[in-house]
Order: sequence, then structure tokens, then C-alpha cells
Amino acid sequence: MSKPITNATGRRKTAIARVHILAGSGSITVNGRDFEEYFPTVALQNQILTPLALTNTRQQFDFNVNACGGGITGQVGAVKLGISRALITVNPEHRAILKKAGLLTRDSRAKERKKPGRPGARKRFQFSKR
Repeated sequence: MSKPITNATGRRKTAIARVHILAGSGSITVNGRDFEEYFPTVALQNQILTPLALTNTRQQFDFNVNACGGGITGQVGAVKLGISRALITVNPEHRAILKKAGLLTRDSRAKERKKPGRPGARKRFQFSKR
């Protein structure tokens, strides 16, 4: 394996993705598996390819991604942010395109914690008059 050109980190909810860019032909590997095998639906695969399609860099680099935590959707968001950040470090001119598409903003939404004395985060027990 060749030395990475650059590294970047993407996060969403509790998922973290560490992205390593290598000079190559356009393969994307997630946790040692091809990204089409790791993310089974076409919608998830298209989300990952969005930053590459906007910057026309699909065939220029190989991406090696380590994703952990969260669920499959959180990991897709983390990988997408990590790839976007890594592309900016390779070529800063891509920043305007990716920022306009909203790919550089971290989606910080997470599950709200359960409060004491409640059945859930915001739900309350049913009111009883008697």
C-alpha cells in the first residue's frame, strides 16, 4: 500500500470515519471491503459519491476509509464529510463547490438523552385526574 496523500476525519451522530486519500484509479474501500458491498443500497452509495461527482475527482484518487460507531446512515454521513474535507486539503479550489452544496457542514444532530423521572427524552407519563 502506498503512502496516503492526506487524511481527514468526518463525523455524524456517533459515527466516525477516517479517510485516507491515495493516488490511484478511483476505488473506495470501507473497513477492508468495497464501498458498494459495505453500503448495500444505491441511495447510500450515491451519497458517498456526491463530493466526487461535484469535483470531478472520481477516477483520480483511491479512498481508504475506516468507519466505526453509529449505524449505517450515520457512517454514510461521516464518510461523505470525511471525503469532502480530504478533497479540500488536496485542492483548496474545491472548497467553494463543496460549501455551496452543503457538504462541509457537520450534521450534529444526535439522540437526546433520557431525563430522570420521564419515560423518554421528552415524553411524560399520562395525566390522571384521580
